[in-house]
Amino acid sequence: MQKSTYHKSILTLGLGALLFSCSDSHFEDINKDPNRPENATTTTILLNAEKQVLDNIRNENSSLRGSQLFAQYYSQNIYSDQSRYDIPRSYSDTYWSNAYKALNNLNEIIKLNSDPATKNVAAAGTAGSNANQIAIARILKAYTFQGLTDLFGNVPYQSYGNQDPEFQALQQEPENLSPAYASQQKIYVDILNELKAAGDTLIKYKSATTFGNYDVIYKGKNELWAKFANSLRLRVATRIGKQLPAESKTHFDDALAKGVFTSNADNAVFKYQSLAPNEAPLYRATVTANRKDFAVSHVIINVLKGELGTVKVQDPRLPIYATKNAAGNYVGQPYGLPVAAAGLLTATDVSLPGTVVNAANYGEVLQEYAEVAFLISEYKNWDQQEYINGVTASLQKWGVAQADITTYLAALPKADKANVLNQKYLALYTQGDEAWAEIRRTGYPTFLVKPGDVVWSRTVDGKTTDYKFQPLFGEGVPQRLYYPPKEQSVNLANYQNAVKAQGNDDITTPIWWNK
Repeated sequence: MQKSTYHKSILTLGLGALLFSCSDSHFEDINKDPNRPENATTTTILLNAEKQVLDNIRNENSSLRGSQLFAQYYSQNIYSDQSRYDIPRSYSDTYWSNAYKALNNLNEIIKLNSDPATKNVAAAGTAGSNANQIAIARILKAYTFQGLTDLFGNVPYQSYGNQDPEFQALQQEPENLSPAYASQQKIYVDILNELKAAGDTLIKYKSATTFGNYDVIYKGKNELWAKFANSLRLRVATRIGKQLPAESKTHFDDALAKGVFTSNADNAVFKYQSLAPNEAPLYRATVTANRKDFAVSHVIINVLKGELGTVKVQDPRLPIYATKNAAGNYVGQPYGLPVAAAGLLTATDVSLPGTVVNAANYGEVLQEYAEVAFLISEYKNWDQQEYINGVTASLQKWGVAQADITTYLAALPKADKANVLNQKYLALYTQGDEAWAEIRRTGYPTFLVKPGDVVWSRTVDGKTTDYKFQPLFGEGVPQRLYYPPKEQSVNLANYQNAVKAQGNDDITTPIWWNK
């Protein structure tokens, strides 16, 4: 394992990140030495860590070329290898390394607020109490670790409240350079407990503020962080419902009782800026890089047009999710074409991501009310009202006019497993990691392209050619990503133990909650 991966604290407090969403009074922080953690305040560490977390889960490799393709939100219109599941192992290196950098920074906040030598300084000024700072760091750690384990399965893990020998990946003294991999089952159970403990702390001090404007997500509002912790528990508990039904129900009921998202005002969102270097990841990957080789897939375009799926009217989110092509039409890029056909349609022939979605200052969602409503609908055996609440919340979030919301709701089929999960899929647009996890967990939507399906029929000079979707690896949606190749050279024994416990290190091996 590279020392940098688990190093006790790696602060990358660049100029842009420190200017990000901070008032002029915070400009002085750019003079802090980023390589000397003892000189960095917990507020600046938190600011940096939040951006690291969102930059990583939406990074071009694992998101745009990974989960967004696996969920069939986007499709490649020049190169199509990743659409057909030829996933470079280097993608794993990027995600893994950057996730642990963010986790180390979050762990540094906990350390500074726990160490008798630094805890008084950590809580000085507007940073907030030691307990509240620790609670928010624990929530973001839980969120980040869930993302890691959902991509890979068993991973090195670290807990605040549990001293299990397998939970010491971020151990600092002495540094743990070759940590064991914890099982996904143990990680998931501990994540639920971490979220519960952190949420309970913040509910107790719900009127307080923590980190102030350095907290881009909630501007320091403890009450909203508590709701986020409990809402995440609904997601995590649902994910393990098949494997650990008792634990799932206990946490779901407790989280509901203590308070979860009830409107879009509660949404956990990290809003980027319009100026470099703080633009949103999709904007950087497309506009800044001047690339148009990712278009909206024909699958979601056809669903939004009412031509595929169970809703037979045009979805008012269509002009938000996608742009019209040069001819003034919404045309999806056929998903997963062979390379020889992938470039036959140019960027002007198909619909690219919508201007709202691809804005420099886009607000990337960690979790939103629509998802929470759909989770509750599922928990209550596909409850109709929660289903309506989820659809309504998604439409409102995207700025759809009330008249159009009313028309669309009137055309919705009644709640059942397929209809609720189809709408959840549409609401999760841009949140590729979560959409991909739900596709693996539920098998829905069933309208996604499968191996052997004809994705495009092209007629030239009276001759029609049918192009079918044929994965290069596996027989369907990938079940996980490969472990980073570096793990085999620097943490070989623990890597081998993880593979032995979990199964072959390839994209067809299901992770624990999906077995």
